[in-house]
Amino acid sequence: ARDANGDWRRSAIKQVASARFGVTTNYLVNAEELQIKMAQGAKPGEGGQLPGHKVDAVIARVRHSTPGVTLISPPPHHDIYSIEDLAQLIFDLKNVNSRARISVKLVSEAGVGTVAAGVAKAHADVILISGHDGGTGASPLTSIHHAGTPWELGLAEAQQVLVMNGLRGRVRVQVDGQLKTGRDVVFGALLGAEEFGFATAPLVASGCIMMRKCHLNTCPVGVATQDPELRAKFAGKPEHVIRYFFYVAEEARRLMASLGFRSIDEMVGHVECIVPRPAEANRLAERAYRKTRRIDYAELLYRPKEAATGPLRCVEAQDHNLRGVVDHRIIAEAKTALETGARVEIATDVRNRDRAFGAMLSGEIAKRFGHTGLPDDTIVIRARGSAGQSFGAWASPGMTLHLAGDANDYVGKGLSGGILAITPPEESTFRPDEQVIVGNTVLYGATSGRAFFHGRAGERFAVRNSGATTVVEGVGDHGCEYMTGGTVVVLGTTGRNFAAGMSGGVAFVYDEDGLFMRRCNPEMVELETVDGDDATKLRTLVEEHATRTDSKKAAALIADWETTLRKMVKVLPSEYRRVIAEQAKMPETAGLVGDIAPRPYQSWRDDGAALAVNDG
Repeated sequence: ARDANGDWRRSAIKQVASARFGVTTNYLVNAEELQIKMAQGAKPGEGGQLPGHKVDAVIARVRHSTPGVTLISPPPHHDIYSIEDLAQLIFDLKNVNSRARISVKLVSEAGVGTVAAGVAKAHADVILISGHDGGTGASPLTSIHHAGTPWELGLAEAQQVLVMNGLRGRVRVQVDGQLKTGRDVVFGALLGAEEFGFATAPLVASGCIMMRKCHLNTCPVGVATQDPELRAKFAGKPEHVIRYFFYVAEEARRLMASLGFRSIDEMVGHVECIVPRPAEANRLAERAYRKTRRIDYAELLYRPKEAATGPLRCVEAQDHNLRGVVDHRIIAEAKTALETGARVEIATDVRNRDRAFGAMLSGEIAKRFGHTGLPDDTIVIRARGSAGQSFGAWASPGMTLHLAGDANDYVGKGLSGGILAITPPEESTFRPDEQVIVGNTVLYGATSGRAFFHGRAGERFAVRNSGATTVVEGVGDHGCEYMTGGTVVVLGTTGRNFAAGMSGGVAFVYDEDGLFMRRCNPEMVELETVDGDDATKLRTLVEEHATRTDSKKAAALIADWETTLRKMVKVLPSEYRRVIAEQAKMPETAGLVGDIAPRPYQSWRDDGAALAVNDG
């Protein structure tokens, strides 16, 4: 809802970046535009790292992490390795919030036009071309000096490729990266942009004096600091920014009038209005001309022949194919639960063409009930079949999705409080714990909720998990990668590189072949035996797994629990354990955490040899 004066108390545009920090269902539905940040103009292709000493209580709460624990952002989106994958994420987001525009942020680099064409085909509503001069404060100097190109080059290439391939009319193009004047706006429009992003200049208009101390929390004018005394010095007013944009608009209007254009729409793409500047009479310009006269502007100012007949700007809306989504029927059947909170149970069949199953219902719950959602098991959906990608994406509290069958990649993406349970059909004859039942990148960016899988998962299971609890009977390579919170229980073998970049949360692995130490990445974690409160918590999870999936393996492990515990390994990040220990010493947190004193884990094997020992 808006304030009385029309202002929102939230951001109109929400970003979905590679780490998915804090990207919950409630976060997604409270936006007018969802922007998939493929990269940043000032550091294309790079991830980021926020050291633990900078992760205060506020940042930890927003990012669903632990104060004091380092946060690592992976360079790629782990659910985007092709244009088809990008199309899937766009479809997922559109299901959660059908009102929002979906934009994709690209960086100005050689070849960005080809990527932009793919993004348009993936049904994005907006393509943003970001120049290398963007003001991110998290860029290494090597990137600032050597990566990316000016926005003019990337924008021109993207416009040309989109026009030549008949795609320009389906998508809006936006540009940013140190736009400051009305002249920048006019140049951007002539090169093909309809929308323009300003950041540094309005910040300066608000009082920023470019001290470049944003990362130190010591901003002397109170812009980039949480220090109350420094924040009191902030003198910026909305009127300052409004006045600045009036000046930008006035300059742009004068230039447009001189070119004979009455609106931005008329001007978009008319690159023929740009000509190289001739040498001037004064000596300074002559010296500059001697350096620039050999530059060939032909490709930058090229006007495709298709521009004579095809659109140069967006003239139609993208078709996101939401009409046939199964969730429309599910939402209708769940009407009672959505309106009164009464429990509803729904049975349905699913096919692999049913993508993002449950995401639209999840968005509807978040719109009505916020992040608290509904009580557990209020809406129980029992599905049969082979589900498509993103089954249960961003499932909200109150939703329980039980699937008898199997599912493709990205199951439980962004899980936000819902419950998932996937088990083979009753008539299946194979051993579930030996077969893959869900695909790759399961529970990517999950923030809360529970998931139970009666079978094995593919690669990158629970990558960037920051709060969900899950039980699975085996995983592929790179399990629990970049994990910052939550609990993962693996009742079987893992692939290589388990726990790489894991800085938070805890994992329990059933080391049934005694080789887990060879598969675990020890750089940031320590291995311990399981006892005390951990053993009680673990048994509770395995029992719930057996109840929800009818897992025979889980039942067998519970039946011989003492032997099971001897083969269980606790995987705990070193920094996470240190922070918990420090919190336990504080009077205000006394009694809130369990015994964290480690007991070294020694791998069991018939010959009794230990592959490695953690001496604490």
